[in-house]
Amino acid sequence: MTGDLLVYGSCGYTGALVVDHAVTTGLDPILAGRDAERVEAQATERDCDHRVFSLEHPPVVERQVADVDAVLNCAGPFEETADPLVEACLRSGTDYLDLAGNVDVLESTAARDAEATEAGVVLVPAVGMDVVPTDCLAAILHGLLPEATALTLAIDGLGTFSPGTLKSVLRGLDRPGVVRRDGRLETVPMAWKRRRFDFPTGETTAVTVPWGDVSTAYYSTGIPNIETYAGVPSRAGTLMERTQPLAPVLSSPPVRGAAEALVDRFVSGPTASERADSESHILGEVTTEDGTVARARMRTPDTYDLTATTAVAAAERVLDGEAAEGFQTPASAFGPEFAESFDGVEREVVTAPDRVPQ
Repeated sequence: MTGDLLVYGSCGYTGALVVDHAVTTGLDPILAGRDAERVEAQATERDCDHRVFSLEHPPVVERQVADVDAVLNCAGPFEETADPLVEACLRSGTDYLDLAGNVDVLESTAARDAEATEAGVVLVPAVGMDVVPTDCLAAILHGLLPEATALTLAIDGLGTFSPGTLKSVLRGLDRPGVVRRDGRLETVPMAWKRRRFDFPTGETTAVTVPWGDVSTAYYSTGIPNIETYAGVPSRAGTLMERTQPLAPVLSSPPVRGAAEALVDRFVSGPTASERADSESHILGEVTTEDGTVARARMRTPDTYDLTATTAVAAAERVLDGEAAEGFQTPASAFGPEFAESFDGVEREVVTAPDRVPQ
């Protein structure tokens, strides 16, 4: 690998895992964030260079990223951090990656494809979990059935949560769900649909959720109709439907602020042993207008462990010039087999293209 990598948000739960993996693999990242005391302590412990800056002043952000080759943004909520860093990277000619999984954030980054191409900058968001394995599975299914017009992705087993993940959930309580219809994003209620999926761990109820794949899978495959599901206990799906009217209250600044304070106080993120015992299962299905179907499934290690490995590998590949300039998804940047290059990721084609039973 050649070039300097700056990791912004290095002190967060996920950012720290990314940094540790980067250092373990022999990289020497520059650590960055807003909290001087935490960043300095982390950099000292890991013998890395560091920088302290917020994202409030664009000229400052641009100066801080201008002399590095790539920025890996691990600082959520990405609704607040992605645009300032993308803008600074486009102005300075610095490649950009992040861990975003929010549809709005991904669409905003995708909209800057032409700018990035003109500036000679690579934009690869969503290089963690959930998007890397699901994006790659979508691309593999599209390869099996190129004429597919509909894609369904379902995930089960996301059982570990960091403080940042929980805060992102809190910030999204008042947001509706989203699917893609005929190539366009369509707003739907949260838990709009409910389906049963046969995961390796058993048949599970899943509800529609606005995973980032509603955005990324469209750019990776061109499939115009996309729905994404998350496995939940059956009663939880009912509860999500019934509490939709309460979302504005639960997401109001006073209530959200109090909830985030509780997260900061009581949630530290899963331990190494908890992560070792955690795994996720993904099911993917593509269909054509005439009823032809292909299905595949994938098993992955824990969300956070996988994110650390995929993010670092993606940054290395970008620094090595393996990704084309402009906006890219993980699958379009590094190929559909990218997810399977990591330990613990296994993929199986369940149904080769065939007719849907009538």
